[in-house]
Amino acid sequence: MAKVGALHNACLLYPIMPIIFSEADVRPVLKSKRQLKAKLLALCEAEGHSIGTLSYVFCSDGFLLELNLKFLNHNTLTDIITFDLSESPSKAIEGEVYISVDRVRENALELNEPFDRELLRVVYHGVLHLCGYKDKSKSDKKTMRAMEDHYLETL
Repeated sequence: MAKVGALHNACLLYPIMPIIFSEADVRPVLKSKRQLKAKLLALCEAEGHSIGTLSYVFCSDGFLLELNLKFLNHNTLTDIITFDLSESPSKAIEGEVYISVDRVRENALELNEPFDRELLRVVYHGVLHLCGYKDKSKSDKKTMRAMEDHYLETL
């Protein structure tokens, strides 16, 4: 019984972070994963959600294009694809977010933004989708951009 109690206490001291970052076919791009995890948790909390599991995979244009074709039947390059894996409409987010580092780098150049800021915008964009924000209509895009800007400034 002591072992279970010790394990429970260790979990309270060192909780398992439900956010995972990985790279598919690119070099690592994140500088401070712990800080970013804390920001994502704060964003979700501010939106009234918790995180069950959230996986970010950083990849190339080619990798993301294959996913786009296979799962969405879109033959276009994109900077992000978000898969909502939640089993029910609960407040706990479950999802996978795939981000093309190539697209983010190109968008940063086009927008005259630092790469790290544009990458953070796209990371937030993915979790905002999982919080229920859309970006199909002009109005939805405006709201999504406002939320991205809000969290870029406040977190």
